[in-house]
Amino acid sequence: EVQVSNNVMCHWLRGQRISSIKTVAWMITLSDALHNFIDGLAIGASFTVSVLTGFSTSTAIFCEEFPHELGDFVILLNAGMSIPQAVFFNLMSSVSCYIGLVFGILLGSSFAPNVIFAVAGGMFLYISLADMFPEMDSIARDERKTSTKIIFFLIQNAGLLTGFTIILLITLFAGNINLG
Repeated sequence: EVQVSNNVMCHWLRGQRISSIKTVAWMITLSDALHNFIDGLAIGASFTVSVLTGFSTSTAIFCEEFPHELGDFVILLNAGMSIPQAVFFNLMSSVSCYIGLVFGILLGSSFAPNVIFAVAGGMFLYISLADMFPEMDSIARDERKTSTKIIFFLIQNAGLLTGFTIILLITLFAGNINLG
């Protein structure tokens, strides 16, 4: 059912009118779609190198994307979207990963996949240096007690070191892993 009047809205996407949702929601949705497209490019190109490289890249991207998508979901809710709207637009931006996957497979098999890896690696570095580290620093600065600051520092660094360790172990033992 679609209501047609001044406000066009799908019945199952009930919530705020699209025009009353804050601009930040659309910025998050579009930037996340681009981000997911580049993730798909990296996954597709890595599967053209080898199945192990593809699974390693997919694991790394999943570990990055899961908390990222949860954070985006919360931002969409805070920007005025209802839960069904936030789920819908989050899923729509996630579809671009599949489009990137197709392009990654096509480009990775006909060109050098290293160019795609360079673009994706640069994006990951940009996200960590321009977005994640300043956010981690601001969380630590907001705390008043020194013991809480130390706990935040330890938790944040444990998360970073766990991610680094997983990627290092996959890299070191890539030749010993048998997937089939």
